[in-house]
Amino acid sequence: MGSGGLLLVALVMALGVVGVLVPLLPGLLLVAGAALVWAAVVGTSYAWVVFTAMLVVLGIGTAAKYVLPARQLAAAGAPRSTLVVGAVAAIVGFFVIPVVGLLIGGVVGVYAAERGRLRDGPAAWRSTWITLRAIGFGVLIELLAGVVAVGIWAAAVLVG
Repeated sequence: MGSGGLLLVALVMALGVVGVLVPLLPGLLLVAGAALVWAAVVGTSYAWVVFTAMLVVLGIGTAAKYVLPARQLAAAGAPRSTLVVGAVAAIVGFFVIPVVGLLIGGVVGVYAAERGRLRDGPAAWRSTWITLRAIGFGVLIELLAGVVAVGIWAAAVLVG
């Protein structure tokens, strides 16, 4: 693959890493897709091993993004229904207030669910804060997985 192709793959991967933080982009899926194109164009067994290693990292990161925060929330006593209400409110918020509504809707949804469940404003806010930290932790895990996967690819290209 020529330097132009490598630059394009790198840019798509960088966009994928940014996509972890920007809800409009498919994030790790872009990283995996760019890696797949690179491995297919390069076509060597080395490239496919690198691609497989990247997929393993991305898969572990994606699974951990959901499992670890869910454990934190369960330990804090927040039910899954709180996350479901938060997710639905985030989607509604996205359409009501484009882009930032996703965050605002999610926070309002989680708070409303916890307020209804706990019947106590300060306790609902504490639970909302725990939920937001858990979600933030999940995003950090996903971001780390993306950066490590891109690092694997970059090292393979440099060694290559």
